[in-house]
Amino acid sequence: MIKIIIVDDQPLVREGLGTLLNLRPEIEVVGMASDGNEAITLALEKKPDLILMDIRMPNMNGVDGTRVLREKLPDIKVLMLTTFNDSELIYDALQEGACGYLLKDMSTDTIVQSIMTVHHGGVVLPKDFTNQVLAEKRKTSSIIEKVDEVPILIKDLTDRELEVLKLLGLGLNNKEIANTLYITEGTVKNHVSNLIQKLNIRDRTQAAIFAVRYGITTFTE
Repeated sequence: MIKIIIVDDQPLVREGLGTLLNLRPEIEVVGMASDGNEAITLALEKKPDLILMDIRMPNMNGVDGTRVLREKLPDIKVLMLTTFNDSELIYDALQEGACGYLLKDMSTDTIVQSIMTVHHGGVVLPKDFTNQVLAEKRKTSSIIEKVDEVPILIKDLTDRELEVLKLLGLGLNNKEIANTLYITEGTVKNHVSNLIQKLNIRDRTQAAIFAVRYGITTFTE
């Protein structure tokens, strides 16, 4: 059973979502919080597997909450709850270690499947929204390169590592990548570790962001 905490400043949202998710045999809601500060205190007490975190909240928002949670509990997974109006904050949340994001109006089945995906090592990056997030980020920051300006580090990757990177960008976990490429999960894990080191990034979520950000999922098809 996957233990989760729901964090949202709107009682109707967190309680309603908590009620729906508690009906699922594979999920146990072990706590609820109204902001990032409460989430940190509760997470340190309950040690959940995953936190569903609203991105806009008073006192401490989801971006700052994710950063502190990842510092204090490195193994915890954070899945952001967002709306289309939150797109400018999504990239920052992913940079702080969030494993993906969901729109609040998605179905319960989609939310449950996303929780399962993240719990088993995948990332959740809804394609259309991701494209919007990155497009807006490029407009407002000179740090984000154009898609055709892929860092030269990509040349250090083998063909297989590039294939794995593409699939990470599609949100696949190790088992799904292994099945797609007809290799073992252990081999996938090695490829992921190698490409993370070569690209000088932090983890598989950052690898997925890299793949989407630079169009890897497009030009390797």
